[in-house]
Amino acid sequence: MFATNVGGLDRMLRVAVGLALIVATLAGLIGIWGWVGVVPLATGLLRTCPLYTLLGIRTCPMAKGA
Repeated sequence: MFATNVGGLDRMLRVAVGLALIVATLAGLIGIWGWVGVVPLATGLLRTCPLYTLLGIRTCPMAKGA
């Protein structure tokens, strides 16, 4: 459906930050705004970022022959 545009280190950081925000929210360390961690978590797991698409950014390597 969407083109893959999130790769490697970017993907790992998104998942880590997303999980950290969600865990901190569930632990009561930060307020409800911590649920925004769902966004980086989802974009990291799905390997696609709509904002990157709009801005023409791509952090994953191009496929051979493409």
